[in-house]
Amino acid sequence: MKINYKDEISYLKSVFGKVGFSKENSQLLSKTLTDADLRGISSHGIQRLKWYLSLVKEETIKPKNKFKIIKESQNSLLIDANGNMGQIACDNAMNKLIDKAKKFTISMAVIKNSNHFGTAGYWSRKASQKGLIGISMTNTRPLVVPINAFDAFLGSNAFSFTFPAKPHPFVFDGATSVVAGGKIQVHDKKGEQLPGEWVVDKNRNVVKDPKEAEESLYNAALTEKQKGGGLLTLGGISENNSNYKGFGNSIIVELLTGILAQGSISADTNKGKHDFSQFLMVIDPSFFGNLDVLSNNASDMFNRLRRLKHLSGKKIIVPGDREYKFYDDNLKNGVSIDNVTLKQMEDISKTFNVNMPDIFS
Repeated sequence: MKINYKDEISYLKSVFGKVGFSKENSQLLSKTLTDADLRGISSHGIQRLKWYLSLVKEETIKPKNKFKIIKESQNSLLIDANGNMGQIACDNAMNKLIDKAKKFTISMAVIKNSNHFGTAGYWSRKASQKGLIGISMTNTRPLVVPINAFDAFLGSNAFSFTFPAKPHPFVFDGATSVVAGGKIQVHDKKGEQLPGEWVVDKNRNVVKDPKEAEESLYNAALTEKQKGGGLLTLGGISENNSNYKGFGNSIIVELLTGILAQGSISADTNKGKHDFSQFLMVIDPSFFGNLDVLSNNASDMFNRLRRLKHLSGKKIIVPGDREYKFYDDNLKNGVSIDNVTLKQMEDISKTFNVNMPDIFS
């Protein structure tokens, strides 16, 4: 089933308003979730709504709290999100960082005491829309089992990097685990077996059943229920596939988020204080050369990559290509919604007396 993206934004905005978010913040949250759905990143789209609402209900997310700028210099920011959604503090931070980078070439922000911030790519793309390089990352709940370990300790720890190019900016946006935890939820809702080495059980055996995997991730995030198992780092279960590289990348994200923010590392976000941290950076490439020349050179490199000799029936897709194609298609044809998420939306509509958007196939 599908819904129009404008109807999705309107529906989400109404729901967020019912649980205490301001009109401005409700609009922002709605745009970030819908943007994920438009780009085919359904793991971070409207299917997250039920989870967000549960965190509001248990007061992990505090909709009425305002973020605080703790410290600011000409090119740096330290922000306390004050228990509200990560999107709210990140939006303000990125707007400031863009202005700072235009004046001083490079700027960065650390955000503490935060929550989920949507897709990492949403924030780095804000910089690329202004002809700048954007970097964004976050730690998460403990979901990832390190090399040779049995228990989850690291977060899925998303990282995004953008660079100005044509016909669209280069956008890399991905977890440092094999997949984001939300993709397990999507497969569970669709009743699909997991296709790769994504999740292991308490004995480090690969899990294929999405319900078993989802239960493992749920337990991994709760200290009192942790039984072992969780997501694998990039590279999967074997060191022969260089999973130590994904392990190292995840640790780097932990250092730049939880450690630099003096907040919780992912392993400790399930011990009473649910505080994520984010790191944002903006770089003005025009300091190093003419922006058009840099952008054209990057675009030429990407086009050469796309034209390389390749497997029959396949394409070489540069990071960002797939998402921008999905975006254009879904703007015209509507956003796909799985049946479980659709039922959740209907239940939420009844609970908060919000009109359901029009559904079509």
